[in-house]
Amino acid sequence: MSKKIILTGGGTAGHVTPNIALIPHLRKAGYEIVYIGSYEGIEKKLISDFPEIPYYGIATGKFRRYLDLKNLTDPFRVIKGYAEAKKILKREKPDVLFSKGGFVSVPVVRAAAALHIPCIIHESDMTPGLANKLCIPIAKKVCCNFPETLKMLPEDKAVLTGSPIREELSSGNRIAALELCKFTTSKPVIMVIGGSLGAASVNQIVRKSLDQLLIDFQVVHICGKGKVDDQLLNVSGYKQFEYLKAELKDMFAMADVIISRAGANAICELLALKKPNLLVPLPAGSSRGDQILNAASFESQGFSMVVKEEDLTPELLVEKVQELYFTRQIYIDAMNASMQMSSISSIMKLIGEAVL
Repeated sequence: MSKKIILTGGGTAGHVTPNIALIPHLRKAGYEIVYIGSYEGIEKKLISDFPEIPYYGIATGKFRRYLDLKNLTDPFRVIKGYAEAKKILKREKPDVLFSKGGFVSVPVVRAAAALHIPCIIHESDMTPGLANKLCIPIAKKVCCNFPETLKMLPEDKAVLTGSPIREELSSGNRIAALELCKFTTSKPVIMVIGGSLGAASVNQIVRKSLDQLLIDFQVVHICGKGKVDDQLLNVSGYKQFEYLKAELKDMFAMADVIISRAGANAICELLALKKPNLLVPLPAGSSRGDQILNAASFESQGFSMVVKEEDLTPELLVEKVQELYFTRQIYIDAMNASMQMSSISSIMKLIGEAVL
């Protein structure tokens, strides 16, 4: 008898890509897969690469820690999303639900629990986000990335799994990326990843540093939706993309060093690919400070170089990138020595146990 799983999670790519990493393994294990996300979030775009997976959109509302007029209307969106999710779940009758978090996941997990569908949730960051905090009490198991997170979770639910990484990321073609970017083999490549929502301040500093960076490096810049600078389209050695899907693995293969935000899934990918990296975590004023903790953990383990956004200047960026490039083998050795957890097999085991 075939088993059915509902996947949910969205808002940013980091709440979707771990679900995508699980898809081939779920298929292999004989699961029928259905996805529930928001009406027009990035999850809808990413899951469209799998036309055989039914996608349902529901209403979503954000849970804010600050005053905003939307705080008055969003609770009604969440209630609507809960009703929509419950209707979908009753129709689909899944055996288990796996949630990667994000605000869209809250009504889905709550509706699943009300229908006695076992729920497994995954927390990427060191400290649980608000959406997952609302789901932990009703989850069967809570997967996490960092050993430090275990003590913040119920002992009988917490499992240290690591984050599922898309296997195809390690099978990139460097030559294909060089050709796509019109780069040469004579200079090393810096890859800048702003995150799926783009990192405006990092984008700005990178562009101000271009004249200096391009003396020694070539730069491929994933800058976020609507963040391409048209005035720099014809600069030799500099290539911009809003967002990459299939070509991302080739860019990773091409990159010698990487500049990135410190979202948990992004840095777990850098660790899995053994890419020396300079992390610029989102400052506490722009988030709940989770990226600062993630970056500090990776820095203490010798996997990353870290610069605070408030300290970042074009001059410091150039200096740090050069230092990172010339000491890159130290970071590669530290990453090679790390105990990479087999996150996919751990999570697949938990899903299998929940179905029994």
